[in-house]
Amino acid sequence: MTSLRIFTIGGAIAYRALFNWVSPWIYIPTLLGGPIFQILFFSYLGRYSGFEDDAFFVVGNGVQICAMTSVYGATMAIANERWFGTLSALLATPASRFALFLGRAVPFIVNGIFVSTFGLVLGWALLDFSPALSSLPALALVLLVTVSSCTAFGLLLGSIGLRARDVFFASNLAYFLMLLFCGVNIPLSDLPGWMGAIGRVLPVTHGIEAARGVAAGEGLGDVATPLLAELGIGAACAVAAYGLFRFFEADSRRRASLETV
Repeated sequence: MTSLRIFTIGGAIAYRALFNWVSPWIYIPTLLGGPIFQILFFSYLGRYSGFEDDAFFVVGNGVQICAMTSVYGATMAIANERWFGTLSALLATPASRFALFLGRAVPFIVNGIFVSTFGLVLGWALLDFSPALSSLPALALVLLVTVSSCTAFGLLLGSIGLRARDVFFASNLAYFLMLLFCGVNIPLSDLPGWMGAIGRVLPVTHGIEAARGVAAGEGLGDVATPLLAELGIGAACAVAAYGLFRFFEADSRRRASLETV
């Protein structure tokens, strides 16, 4: 019961504290306005060049924009404990570290799904993107797996932030590198080999591939390979993130450097 309270109430309070200083007038243009223009820009650029149809860009960017909250937010959820001087008080408690860690991830998964869903709905309303209604449950599952994988990657960066001086630069860089390496606007087959190889081990890449297949009318069985690859990358990031979190906690206690920045 205690772990459940830490997971639910602790996660909710931590999420609220993270955004306590942010008004809706910042949230809306940042997490909704920015993605709108990203989707419209690349869709119209693709339409002008004749490179791909609208659906290609709507799905690619609609899925990738979840990183706006999943990577940035999850990174801050861990690393900001150190930067705001609350890490030592948090780690002085006997609370379950796993419940504490997981509780901070769930709000960003929910938020990431909301942002991506908003982007896809916008693409349906304004552009030539009209997936079949029967594909929506499968598309929702693909989105859940992809956002969870992206959040795990953000937690990994946040755990590194318990030791690194400026992990926030890395999270910003990661978001924009996803646009280049993950097949968001250019198919992996058209990228240089080394870029495609990097993209295949990053979150979002395989999720976008699966989402495009589902939106085109394929079933879950047809996209099982990329979906499982996305799930595996997310699981690997989550394990690495939690392992680094525990390692840096123990090492920082030994070195008396919990909040050294």
